[in-house]
Amino acid sequence: MKRLPSIDIVRGIVMIIMALDHVRDLMHVDSLTQTPTDLSTTTPWLFFTRWITYLCAPTFVFLAGTSVYLSFQNKNNLAETRQHLLKRGFWLIFLEFTIFNFGLYFDIGFHTLLFEVIATIGFGFIILGLLLKIPSRILGIIGLSILILHNLLPFIVISQNLELPPVLTSFISPFGTPFGNPLLGRVFIMAYPPLQWLGIMLVGFASGKFFELEAKKRKKLFIKIGCSALVLFVGIRFLNIYGDPALWHLQKDAVFTFLSFINVTKYPPSLLFCLLNLGIMFLLLAFADQFHNTIKKVALVYGRVPLFYFIVHFYVIHILTVIMLFAQGFSWSQIEFASGAFGRSRNIENGLPLWGIYLMWIFVVAILYKPCQWFGKYKAENQHWWLKYI
Repeated sequence: MKRLPSIDIVRGIVMIIMALDHVRDLMHVDSLTQTPTDLSTTTPWLFFTRWITYLCAPTFVFLAGTSVYLSFQNKNNLAETRQHLLKRGFWLIFLEFTIFNFGLYFDIGFHTLLFEVIATIGFGFIILGLLLKIPSRILGIIGLSILILHNLLPFIVISQNLELPPVLTSFISPFGTPFGNPLLGRVFIMAYPPLQWLGIMLVGFASGKFFELEAKKRKKLFIKIGCSALVLFVGIRFLNIYGDPALWHLQKDAVFTFLSFINVTKYPPSLLFCLLNLGIMFLLLAFADQFHNTIKKVALVYGRVPLFYFIVHFYVIHILTVIMLFAQGFSWSQIEFASGAFGRSRNIENGLPLWGIYLMWIFVVAILYKPCQWFGKYKAENQHWWLKYI
């Protein structure tokens, strides 16, 4: 299948942005004690450092669905595509709980098992593989219905006085539970409830046909979709009734009132979260081919090897976090990985100021350029079966 540059360009851009959030998560001086979108404690700069990265996960999941559609159309083989999606889905879930979880926590005892974006994409691939016989238009309607209606679930549960079983709860809302020997303190965290993200993937799959349009028509359509999504976001958000569990409020000044207005819920992704971020994504897709050549060249390097970049960049960031702790005077005995704090102490101040986070982010992205360029070239020049899964 011939790759569409606009998809890889936009995917590369959001992956570069994604690294900023992960550097902040692991290395910012206040990341263990402060929520960057808490308007009572945050600053506009810190808020936007977190908020801009909201674009990453929905774009990543949406384009994963789009790529499946384009691959399916190219192969025109339902059995082969289904088999590949099922294998890749289970493989991604396995990677999440092994390679990724270790890279995030450096905890050989795996005291925290985190179900995050890689696993939710894997879950989406499995479900999509089972639904491939259904027309893409119907899958798109199902996906849109999930995104539009899922914010009704809390009202239904409360009004009917329902008590959902933990397994069902974990599919629709963030969830944490101990597992195994209670003395070992192990916990499973469902950070990315898969139902809503499946909705995004199904919409991405159904939107794959738009990428088959001639470039000018595709651009015009994407501008319309992107602008319409943003207008809907503003209208629904202004009403302040439905679409996000966190309502906006007047704040101490106009800047913080604006922050409250755009402070939408990611866990799980609300309707307004999806309208805002997917609207921006469609506009990026519309203009991707017209970006400056340098931007396109750099973004393509990362966008062509998303899983490779995703896994490696966590290991790089975490190694740099340990080096930072040593540089700040911590000894090896003071670095505790089983606590879920990435080796950092919650009691002794450590970490980097926000300007240092930006410098470290640029450094991380820069040092990964050549490895990603090499792997992208290797993947393009070789047909090894295992390359399909990385």
